[in-house]
Amino acid sequence: MTATHGRAATPVELLDGHGPGDFLLATAERTIAAAGARRVLDGAEADTVAAALRESGAPLAVGALPFTPSADGADLAHLVVPESVRTSGPLHPALAGRERRALPEPVATTAVPEPERHMRAVEEAVRALRANRLRKVVLARALDLDFAETVTGRSILANLAADNPAGYTFAAPLPGGRTLVGSTPELLVSRSGDRIRSHPHAGSAPRSADPATDAERGRQLAASVKDQAEHAVLTEMIAETLRPFCRTLDVPATPSLEANPAVWHLTTTITGELADPGITALHLAEALHPTPAICGTPTDAARAAIGELEPFDRGYYAGAVGWVDAAGDGEWAIAIRCAEIAGTRMRLYAGGGIMPGSEAADELAETSAKFRVLLRAMGLDLGL
Repeated sequence: MTATHGRAATPVELLDGHGPGDFLLATAERTIAAAGARRVLDGAEADTVAAALRESGAPLAVGALPFTPSADGADLAHLVVPESVRTSGPLHPALAGRERRALPEPVATTAVPEPERHMRAVEEAVRALRANRLRKVVLARALDLDFAETVTGRSILANLAADNPAGYTFAAPLPGGRTLVGSTPELLVSRSGDRIRSHPHAGSAPRSADPATDAERGRQLAASVKDQAEHAVLTEMIAETLRPFCRTLDVPATPSLEANPAVWHLTTTITGELADPGITALHLAEALHPTPAICGTPTDAARAAIGELEPFDRGYYAGAVGWVDAAGDGEWAIAIRCAEIAGTRMRLYAGGGIMPGSEAADELAETSAKFRVLLRAMGLDLGL
């Protein structure tokens, strides 16, 4: 990353200074905070962003990519060349021992769709998969929370970062004064010099508070034919997309088992050596997005199925959040385990990959487990 502006600050100072309209990304390696806007690049692509950084002399651009750009222009790539950028070390260790930050209780909660309707959508998707119209499709549901007062992201960020040491905890400003806040385990792609990395996740199981049950769920996930097949679809696509950009590419033959506080995952770490130094982290993110992890495959057919089966527009959920600097380095994380905040309303999202062997009740349970990442950060137990 190129040099940043502003005095050195601790990770907690960056968090405590976070305000509406600011960007924050906390990873296991660093915390990045950006404020203000020299230039807003709505709908801009990687080449335009690179040119804007060269012209402005700014160190980096930050922002969010939507799941699918909307026809009315409301949800486009929202990228900002900030007025100030400050970096520090990882946030999670700095929060050790600090009290969790309290949030208000919601005054109303609405599931979108109702759980029964989501299960019917899963069953319809399974029929399409078994008829060989799709290899995989990802279906999501939302949870709308209404509050008596305006919601801010700072307290949620603190609790998310404390809960998820290995994840990517983020707050990204969106058009219209909205904010996307969350903590995703999944790295879409990063670039550091000529080295690139992707850390895809597919195949998951809810965690359990009972250690023996929890360990068994991990073992069952690792042995699951359905989940291994789902993961293979994803890693194949990532590798096929990255290979033309790379001089070398290393793709492990089998996935690893990884746990966060709510969910077990199957993961693979794909690394490579970039062939062309002109290809930036944002170029790579644009090439990869959307992956089968959050859309399905074939991409166009999966997108069409999502449009038919989900009763809402995803907006920036299942998009990507990250940064790219003037040298082309950067990192982009997939925007899952997240919520969109707008005034007194918050919409949480959770999804799951549907395969021919999927069971509707299991898929409902998976989304409920994923909702708990955000709900735990808010101190809520809604009995999902």
